[in-house]
Amino acid sequence: MGSKLKGKSYNGLDAKGRLIVPTRLRAGLGESFVLCQGMDHNLYAYPNSEWDEFSEKLSKLPLSNPKTRRFREFFEGSATECEMDGQFRIVIPQQLREFAGIDKDVVVVGHTNFVAIWNKDAWDKMHEDEADTIEELSEEIGEAYGI
Repeated sequence: MGSKLKGKSYNGLDAKGRLIVPTRLRAGLGESFVLCQGMDHNLYAYPNSEWDEFSEKLSKLPLSNPKTRRFREFFEGSATECEMDGQFRIVIPQQLREFAGIDKDVVVVGHTNFVAIWNKDAWDKMHEDEADTIEELSEEIGEAYGI
């Protein structure tokens, strides 16, 4: 992927469930991309090249294992192709809006190779104690992954 996805934006959905894709993320996502359920009751948007790589890994998981089937179904079953319109908006399908509890205010966060879309209240709640835990997380993650 040529452009890294980064940054955080606060945005809102219009009455038709459309979200304006933040300017800094447009080139990295491309005109069309894949939107699916995320692991924190949020949504993930993958550039097509990243989705292809991710889905290739998913396809190698054994179907004989019920846990790996559920893992695949979580992502693949919710995946939908999104295309930006001329005003750089995407329609978030109702099923995905309901899953993520998104009805109006959202937070859009770039994560290098994908984008997370959050209900703003859920984002705020998850990060309200962040100052207290980021030092602990930094130490734990840094040690485990050499960061």
